[in-house]
Amino acid sequence: MLQRRSYWSRIALVCVSTLLAASSLLAQDSPMKRGRKYKPPPETSKITVQVTKKFNGKPIMNAAVIFNPFKDGKDIGNLEMKTDPDGKATIDIIPTGSLVRVQVIANGFATYAEEFQVDEATREISIAMLRPQEQVSSYTDNTGKASTRKAGVQEPVRPKPTTPDSTQTQAKPSGSSAPQQGTDTPK
Repeated sequence: MLQRRSYWSRIALVCVSTLLAASSLLAQDSPMKRGRKYKPPPETSKITVQVTKKFNGKPIMNAAVIFNPFKDGKDIGNLEMKTDPDGKATIDIIPTGSLVRVQVIANGFATYAEEFQVDEATREISIAMLRPQEQVSSYTDNTGKASTRKAGVQEPVRPKPTTPDSTQTQAKPSGSSAPQQGTDTPK
């Protein structure tokens, strides 16, 4: 009788282990479950920005293109890229349906900034850069005249002081440092 019980217990053990093995094999065929907090990444759009000079249409190399996307009122962050020799900067990680602020900074050109709504999978943006314009002033006519200063870092022109001492020092002959005495008329 003891042998019969051990025989049946062995069969039951084999059946249970077979069922457990079969259920684990079936579980591998089901889709992977990542837990209840998993959220798939959003769909993204590919944005290509072409940066050119407005006056001749040639591309601008090494211009900084800054992307700052907003989705559902939240700032997602920003990313800066440089343009290639063709004047293009391409990014493909901006979420579709977001509002993107694009800012372009290039040496010798006025800074450009504009916002774009990106609802499609690919978006191409062309930007023509202008030379710096004069600043807007409430005291002068603001007609958008070109700046009179050249591009780049320059020192401001400062007028020289016009004091009585400076006019006397300019009138002295440069050859002698001692003041001349008693020379009224040449002989």
